[in-house]
Amino acid sequence: MMHILNWKQGRSCLVAGTLALGTVLAVMPVQPVIAQVRTLPDFTDLVEAVGPSVVNIRTVEKVKAGAAGSADEQMLEFFRRFGIPVPPNMPRTPRPDRGQPDEEQPRGVGSGFILSTDGLVMTNAHVVEGADEVLVTLTDKREFKAKIIGTDKRTDVALVKIEAAGLPAVKIGDISRLKVGEWVMAIGSPFGLENTVTAGIVSAKQRDTGDYLPFIQTDVAINPGNSGGPLINMRGEVVGINSQIYSRSGGFQGISFAIPIDEATRVADQLRTNGRVTRGRIGVQIDQVSKDVAESIGLGKPQGALVRGVEAGSPAEKAGIEAGDIITKFEGKVIDRATDLPRMVGNVKPGTRTTITVFRRGSTRDLNVTIAEVEAEKPVRKAQAPENKAPAAGPAQVIGLVVSELPEAVKKELKVKGGVKVDASEGAAARAGLREGDVILAIANTEVSSVKDFEAVLAKTDKSKVINVLFRRGEVAQFALIRPLR
Repeated sequence: MMHILNWKQGRSCLVAGTLALGTVLAVMPVQPVIAQVRTLPDFTDLVEAVGPSVVNIRTVEKVKAGAAGSADEQMLEFFRRFGIPVPPNMPRTPRPDRGQPDEEQPRGVGSGFILSTDGLVMTNAHVVEGADEVLVTLTDKREFKAKIIGTDKRTDVALVKIEAAGLPAVKIGDISRLKVGEWVMAIGSPFGLENTVTAGIVSAKQRDTGDYLPFIQTDVAINPGNSGGPLINMRGEVVGINSQIYSRSGGFQGISFAIPIDEATRVADQLRTNGRVTRGRIGVQIDQVSKDVAESIGLGKPQGALVRGVEAGSPAEKAGIEAGDIITKFEGKVIDRATDLPRMVGNVKPGTRTTITVFRRGSTRDLNVTIAEVEAEKPVRKAQAPENKAPAAGPAQVIGLVVSELPEAVKKELKVKGGVKVDASEGAAARAGLREGDVILAIANTEVSSVKDFEAVLAKTDKSKVINVLFRRGEVAQFALIRPLR
């Protein structure tokens, strides 16, 4: 309105001048100011380019008549993982009129994408875990039986192979170029709806959710069945594997997480070569360095990893690392957050000799350490339920634990009064780092002396919040944080 008003006032003056002087004056036109307008992105070219590289993955399980578990267990796991209520029409146990010995039953659906023209496909480990058969369907409707090359639970990455040639492989993006606020797109099979495209922006990078990897956070709509599908940038490159969402309501709430493709590719390379992933370890329990601690010890700013404990006989102990040290650098690279250290160490080949810089009592020193190997994950065997009986899901099973009484001889050896022994660990408990053979001393800040105590405490614990577990592994006591399934 201001420009229009000024133009009218100017015209009035010119007209008045004309009447007074009797001269005809031309009025110069005013050039309009054109504002810069940014249009929304068009994803059609990306879908046409990348869409053929995205596959649908179905898993099949062989079941016996009357055996528990012939229901769509993988889809049930998806619902549990994403915190979504199980639909009432989804069977939880086999129907008596269905299922013959060794009959193949559908188990679940997911997504994946083609890594190489000769048939290597990347997906999530939880998509294919426990499957007797994996079926991969291309966008041209061709279907192949896939061979599982390898899986890695810690990063939730799996590699499968189909016998085909000349396939459209994806382009791998550069994570260092990915920016917060950048548009990204997902293609997958949410709820079995193949080739579904959703889009959004990168909400954050290096998001630490307590798992082994720092995730890419986006607001792209992700639902069960999207797991294993690609996150794609505007250049048509894969920058992540869609893996999880955060939800309190049971539905998508605008927060989803993807595994960075550089980390996934590093895992896939090892799976392709060795069928499994080897990681380095030095044997320390670490914690964040608070601002108050950093100032009080003269470190300055809060950075590095505070050593809370050192395992006996570990590489860290042999190198001279002590409880109370602050590890500030690994291989000369600065450690900003405590969670950076296990990722850095994990990426180093076991047997490698390297340097760690620690801050101790006001001064820094370099220590030489030889990296050891993280123990290989033991496959969790499927529970065999009694015939015609559904297994009871107690509080421990809900978080993925099977525990038993701790023998008196073990109590005496460990010099503890109580506790329970971990017989199996999967799901949330496995992701927290608990494994078979660990001895749980306390849960949710409450000591436990028997399985009955353990179940009673866990039954009263809020499963929607992080549960702290104090446990012994050998001579070392440490904490694990079991995070709710989302």
